[in-house]
Amino acid sequence: MKSTILAGVSLAALLAVPAAAADLAYKAPAAYAPPPMAFTWTGFYIGANAGYGWGTADWSPDIDGFIGGLQAGYNWQGAGPLVLGVETDIQYADVSSGIFSLDYFGTVRARIGYAFDQVLVYGTGGLAYGGGTYETWGLSNSKNQIGWTLGGGAEYAINNNWSVKGEYLYVDLGEESYQTLTGPRDVGVSSNILRAGVNYRF
Repeated sequence: MKSTILAGVSLAALLAVPAAAADLAYKAPAAYAPPPMAFTWTGFYIGANAGYGWGTADWSPDIDGFIGGLQAGYNWQGAGPLVLGVETDIQYADVSSGIFSLDYFGTVRARIGYAFDQVLVYGTGGLAYGGGTYETWGLSNSKNQIGWTLGGGAEYAINNNWSVKGEYLYVDLGEESYQTLTGPRDVGVSSNILRAGVNYRF
């Protein structure tokens, strides 16, 4: 009888060892997925814009009309939300009255902004230049003018490559002397620019 009990106990022990070994089997850890990279505004970009300009030119009715052009620039963002950049643009302009017409303008500007992840709010300012045509009594002459610009805007990054923006600039092109039938006439030109644009970021 004792030998039968002993044999049963031994058999149960033998059956329990593989089960225990299975419980102690090595389990591989779950695969590690690194966190997604934080969005950054750092990099080069190019883009296009279009909008509306209105303003004043001395010795002329108020000027207004369409503007459109291209821009390119570079942004740098460190570990925080501060974004620094530089941008240049060149614009076709049909901002005119019956006497004076702003034919084109461009800017070279610094930008400083604050990023809320994929939203960037910024201020901007720098050099402005442009060309105008003054016409009275059939006498027409064109001049280039140089001045300054100041403004601000907001930009939204749709993804890592594409962004859209809205921007306001005040452009002061200073004075230039245009010829008229009664002699030279100094014409000061200033304009407000409201435009929307799209950028491709590299």
